[in-house]
Amino acid sequence: MTVFFSARHKFPGFEFDIKFEAPGRGVTALFGPSGAGKSTVLAIAAGLLRPEQCHFGIDGVVLADSESDLWLPPERRRVGLVFQDARLFPHMPVDANLRYGLRRRTAKTIEFDTVVELLGLAALLARRPHTLSGGERQRVAIGRALLSQPHLLLMDEPLASLDAARKADILPYLARLPAALGLPIFYVTHAFDEVVRLADALVLIDGGKVVASGKLSDLAARADLPIATRDDAAAVLDCTVAEHDTGRGLTRLICGTVNLLVAAQPIHPGAKVRVRIAAREVILAHGDTRGLAESISLHNILPGTVRSITADAARHTAMVEIDLGGPALLARVTTDAVSHLELAKDAPVLALIKSMSVEVLPIVEEY
Repeated sequence: MTVFFSARHKFPGFEFDIKFEAPGRGVTALFGPSGAGKSTVLAIAAGLLRPEQCHFGIDGVVLADSESDLWLPPERRRVGLVFQDARLFPHMPVDANLRYGLRRRTAKTIEFDTVVELLGLAALLARRPHTLSGGERQRVAIGRALLSQPHLLLMDEPLASLDAARKADILPYLARLPAALGLPIFYVTHAFDEVVRLADALVLIDGGKVVASGKLSDLAARADLPIATRDDAAAVLDCTVAEHDTGRGLTRLICGTVNLLVAAQPIHPGAKVRVRIAAREVILAHGDTRGLAESISLHNILPGTVRSITADAARHTAMVEIDLGGPALLARVTTDAVSHLELAKDAPVLALIKSMSVEVLPIVEEY
């Protein structure tokens, strides 16, 4: 099952020409600078904007095709849309706002009680929107969209108006959605931490064009992409909890061909996790692994090969992409370090990572 999207449209001073395929289950993040065209993708998919050329469908069912002059109106697309602001009906309690999403359903696959439990709304049902926090309002808005029984959920920066604490409150609820409901989600955001927490696939958009698209773990570790220039650039690895060493206070993760030691995690062996390793936290070195391991406090000394080096002349730094034999890392170092270590494509290198520098995020596999 896949979602396919292709659209072209000429706006004044801006040409929109975007084409990509997304998995039919899980979160596909649309990521890029303001004005890149991310929200335009959602507007076209929802049927709110009709471009000059378009081909869009879900799992082989075509919803829009300019060649055959097919354009289903929004109410016939089975597409849910969640905006930055919740847009709830102020005169209705939460219960009625949620049930409003049921009014045009043609099939009942997502149950009211399921949504209430999934989003933690039971205690809010009798309350009016003005009594809710920003995060609570967004959870209700998401619930209403889900109860419209969508085949695709579109989320346009749903957390942008929330402070860090409210965002932290709602992220676990959003993380449950793919496993619980098994539907595709297009998620627009400017926050890379949201991408890392939620997304399976990534579409990088800039200037109305797709820069790159694919698995998040593949794109996050590419030094040649715009996200590598960000201060929060990081590699993202999907791992499995292998075992706990309670005596040392460590947990061992298996990430493809790589073993990582991290601070002890309250997660059972066999569980899937995602780790984020910031490029600024990776140290590069040459030398013998055994001798180095015995002389420093680092637990993770990973042999790899330099895959590419992308210089940032303005910062006097470089982003080094390191192949670990499957997974890849990014390391941001000074240009002096590149010269001093004689780093070059295909050169052997050691990646040094503190256990405390590895951010471990649980993956919700079932609900």
